[in-house]
Amino acid sequence: MKKVIVLGAGLVGKAIAIDLSKNFDVTSVDINQHALSELNSMGIKTQKADVTNATIISSLIKPFDLVVGSVPGFMGFEMCKNVIEAGKNMVDISFFPEDPFLLDELAKKHNVTVVTDCGVAPGMGNIILGYHNKKMKINSYECLVGGLPLVREWPYEYKAVFSPIDVIEEYTRPARYVQNGGIVIKEALSDVELIQFDEVGTLESWNSDGLRSLIKTMSHIPDMIEKTLRYPGCVEYLRVLRETGFFSYEEMDVKGVKVRPIDLTAKLLFPIWKLKPGEEEFTVMRIRMTGTENGQERKLQYNLLDRTDRKSGTLSMARTTGYTCTAAVNLVLSEKFSRKGISPPEYLGEEEENFNFIIDYLKDRGVIYKTSSF
Repeated sequence: MKKVIVLGAGLVGKAIAIDLSKNFDVTSVDINQHALSELNSMGIKTQKADVTNATIISSLIKPFDLVVGSVPGFMGFEMCKNVIEAGKNMVDISFFPEDPFLLDELAKKHNVTVVTDCGVAPGMGNIILGYHNKKMKINSYECLVGGLPLVREWPYEYKAVFSPIDVIEEYTRPARYVQNGGIVIKEALSDVELIQFDEVGTLESWNSDGLRSLIKTMSHIPDMIEKTLRYPGCVEYLRVLRETGFFSYEEMDVKGVKVRPIDLTAKLLFPIWKLKPGEEEFTVMRIRMTGTENGQERKLQYNLLDRTDRKSGTLSMARTTGYTCTAAVNLVLSEKFSRKGISPPEYLGEEEENFNFIIDYLKDRGVIYKTSSF
């Protein structure tokens, strides 16, 4: 039986470990013993360790066939580099801010396969675009995506399943998109639009830096954009906090103590953003592509509306992110995807067999992407 080690046992890392344990020998690693306890009770092997230490990582992953990275973004790049230098294949969902292609030469040197950004968006959106890019000439790509609590609760009407600092990063990192073949950079939270979704209602979309690798790998597509979705009114709160300096990483002196505002903000917001036991959430995504296929104009739409699994208690964002990752793990371990170097998920979708495998894998777990014209 193939052996997989999952670095990080947060809400998504836990879902990944549970899903993979059905077919592989899985070990989950985290610095937080409490995060490991539930996996222990399910018979999954666990180990408490500091995965920021390169020596510890190298020793930990030595007996495993593949590594899954599920740590906060600020830890992701160095962890990925350490895994590559240890000569191990990897599927990563840490969404680190650095350009993953900076590690491409290193990964090729060590003859390893590394799939980065392998979640829902970035992740499944890239896979879908990668698949259709091989079948049609695409003129435009738009992805709207968000994870939201089922019950709207004042003041933020938002709950986080990722590291709070990673969430805040979305609100501060300049948003890049492609318009008329050129890269446009705007501040995050800009260009707010109200969009209607069936079964959900009206949400607001705003610019976020979600295209990531697509800007490089799909540079031939003249118009591409990804926008994040929240309940209406949320953006105004976030802009006030950002403009006041609550998201700043620069230290300031407070009564003789050096404090980074971002650390205080994350500390204050995390309890408010944390889902209470029994609370449910959902993931909504709409992808639209236009172009030509076999000489015919096409307007293609993918819709996803996924909710917390009440039976298992697995959150939707953990399902939609985690199961895309575990589908990729299966492809790499079976050598159906073996491209060496750094591979963003759009490369996974290029082969029809692999694309269909991922779609069916998700469908078997209740994560269903519906297609239509618009």
